[in-house]
Amino acid sequence: MLKNINLNINNTLYNVSINENERLIDVLRDNLKLTGTKEGCGEGECGACSVIIDGEIVNSCLVMAFQVQDKKIITIEGVKDEYLKQSFIDVGAVQCGFCTPGMILSGKVILDQNQNPTKEQIRESISGNLCRCTGYNKIVDAIYNASKVRGDN
Repeated sequence: MLKNINLNINNTLYNVSINENERLIDVLRDNLKLTGTKEGCGEGECGACSVIIDGEIVNSCLVMAFQVQDKKIITIEGVKDEYLKQSFIDVGAVQCGFCTPGMILSGKVILDQNQNPTKEQIRESISGNLCRCTGYNKIVDAIYNASKVRGDN
């Protein structure tokens, strides 16, 4: 059965017609063509589908679309933190790129909550995101370096 819901995604309001059993990731990718959010495992284990909902990192494959009506959702397309994105490029934290959107979103959440995180705190914040390419050190360095640059402004 189709249902209309309002979604606030990247500060844009969408009125979307969904099936009641549609996951948020499917609405983002299929209905709204926001394909930066990736589906990896579909079970909430890999973090490739991470989005920010009301300031918290969430696996969009585990969320039904109707559950986020009127909540504030940020996808990788809505991240405005150029320091963070540039830091990923500068330290070589991007390899295949599949995990990158989820890692950047996890990095954004910790930097929004803690302007000066330790590397251990960063490791903990990205622990829900799997990467098969980098070994995580460059990703941690990218988020750490971004915290230092953000703090200078």
